[in-house]
Amino acid sequence: MTKRFHLGWFMGFSPDEWNEPFANGGSPWDGEFYVDMAKSLERACFDFMMVEDTLMVSEAYGESRDVYLKHALMAPKHDPAPLAALMTAATRKIGVVITMSTMAYAPFQLARLASTLDHISGGRFGWNIVTTGENASAQNFGMEELPPREVRYEMADEYVGLVRQLFETWEPDAVVMDREKGVYADASKVHQIDFKGKYFRSRGPLNTVRSPQGRPAFFQAGGSPRGRDFAAKHADVVVAVGNGVEGMRKYREELRGRAEKAGRDPDDVKIVFCITPTLGETEQEARDKHERMINSDRFIEQSLAFIAGVTDIDFSKFPLDEPLPHLTTNGEQGSLDKFAQWGSGKTLRQLVIEASGGLVSSVELIGTPDQVAEKMGEVMEQVGGDGFLITSPSLRMSRRYIVEVTDGLVPALQRRGLVRTAYATDHLRDTIKEF
Repeated sequence: MTKRFHLGWFMGFSPDEWNEPFANGGSPWDGEFYVDMAKSLERACFDFMMVEDTLMVSEAYGESRDVYLKHALMAPKHDPAPLAALMTAATRKIGVVITMSTMAYAPFQLARLASTLDHISGGRFGWNIVTTGENASAQNFGMEELPPREVRYEMADEYVGLVRQLFETWEPDAVVMDREKGVYADASKVHQIDFKGKYFRSRGPLNTVRSPQGRPAFFQAGGSPRGRDFAAKHADVVVAVGNGVEGMRKYREELRGRAEKAGRDPDDVKIVFCITPTLGETEQEARDKHERMINSDRFIEQSLAFIAGVTDIDFSKFPLDEPLPHLTTNGEQGSLDKFAQWGSGKTLRQLVIEASGGLVSSVELIGTPDQVAEKMGEVMEQVGGDGFLITSPSLRMSRRYIVEVTDGLVPALQRRGLVRTAYATDHLRDTIKEF
């Protein structure tokens, strides 16, 4: 390897592991479990942790919420913004990124909240930009259905442009605190923007002090071609799921090309690939653990319900042991395309098992910490960068899994010089740009 790669963790403010032999309890609603997790990841020198979010109790699978509530899958789920404040207050270096939808927040509201969280964290906050892909979420906000995907991205482009302007309404030296003159802020350095776009309007300025980072770090998952253009234009970090090493390499090359076409330095856009490592003291132990998971009826049902929730397609209608017909959606088309492997002839059951969780596994990583660390280094060398985003197939966390990664896998990566052993900067955007 010519350089180190970045390491993040993808999770949600949802029940921790509650129904396995090493369960934690399933009621993490005071945030303490995830605060402990943040401290563990900071000790392991993770660059950031990323909190996903959705805004509904899904009924996409079987036209019912029964399966989702039965498995605590995608619901219950609490708001990630207060959790971000708790996690950053308990840590000093690790970045915290939360998901906030351009559908659910007025641009001024989001910019104000993001600026506040960036201050609370001391400049370690990031925004994962999503447009929302579920009609059920839209209906919770007074709409009949979501706008078409292309329109959602057009709206999001304008939205992010407005939010960027709002972050700039306070100049870096606007706060003067001149005690002799009795002036806290210099009014000539706080600006009105009077933004009038096709979809959004805002007078400005923000009524919060300028963010420590100028603006928080921007994260985005670019799946569809339009989504990739959006990510290449706006994101500091792009989250992706690749189809093996070759798929990861092609995705990175393509997205860097889109970034260059958008007038950006491709090196300023970091691409991290989701992985779900399975670890054991021996390779056989890890493989046995993985086989037990992917072949259980519960795993199949959970996976299909999860995929249905993010793609807005009811997979209960399709036979498990037959190939899928070609499908399109107004939900997350990129996630659907990645999962379905169009033209492969594989059955729905095979697709679920091979995906090891549907949407979150870029490459198979099963074995001892040393074996998985070696494989991660080889994969990243072939792909070209920039890092990995660790998660679990159901996004559900257990203390056991966290320890396996932080006290097993990460030290094995550090011994190989593949990931950081210390933080060199204070702000998340600088941490991302370090290498």
